[in-house]
Amino acid sequence: MKVPETVPPLPRAVDRNRRLPASEAFVWLAKGWRDLWNVPLPSLLYGAGVALVSILIVAGLYYLRMDYALFPALAGFLVVGPALATGLYEKSRRLEAGLPVTLASMIRPEPGTGQHVLFVGAILCTLMLAWMRAAVLLYALFAGWQPFRGLDQIVPMLFGTPMGWALLSVGTVVGALFSAFAFAISVFAIPMVVATKSDAFTAMGTSISLAWNNLPVMLTWGAIVLVLTIASLVTGMVGFVISFPLLGHATWHAYQTIRDRD
Repeated sequence: MKVPETVPPLPRAVDRNRRLPASEAFVWLAKGWRDLWNVPLPSLLYGAGVALVSILIVAGLYYLRMDYALFPALAGFLVVGPALATGLYEKSRRLEAGLPVTLASMIRPEPGTGQHVLFVGAILCTLMLAWMRAAVLLYALFAGWQPFRGLDQIVPMLFGTPMGWALLSVGTVVGALFSAFAFAISVFAIPMVVATKSDAFTAMGTSISLAWNNLPVMLTWGAIVLVLTIASLVTGMVGFVISFPLLGHATWHAYQTIRDRD
């Protein structure tokens, strides 16, 4: 048998552990704050749009008498948030490249990226819908055939009865699993698509690997995202005007720090 003149290179292991301290997450936040106030109007308008859509969704759930889905929907915001921040990643990319920044340039996808961003977004939306359905099923399992008691009675029920504590505990664990999976597949996937025009599957796989191999800093970053999201919800969504673009820009810098350099 004839031996080939050139032997293809063997696959090599890729070390994705960047050995970053947990405090690096606050450096990302500081860089995101800098990008937010560099040409601030497009970022603030972007955040205002997210806040307005969130308010309309809550109002729509009340109008349709679907208040039982309110808490799962608010928790599901953590699932779909990375896809909504695509324009903020684009702004940070343009700032680094010295390109002009406008709201139109943030919203309009670059050629070759739109379909992959939509694919990742569709997966995140599917996860959010699955989480909302799981939350309704959990309530049915614990409360039986009792109708939803309304928002004025749900808090005393959750924190004042054994059934409420059990529902809260199991629901928190199940919701955390949904959020952790969505966070892992998306935290770097969409920034990677924006930066390198990678396909969605490669970007999601790489995102999972980068998140898993850098757990200390990623757990800290996830906690920062959770705290700022809760603070924005407490302010009646108004806080998203600042917090959402801040987190979007900071996520871009997280990707730039942790990405594969080759």
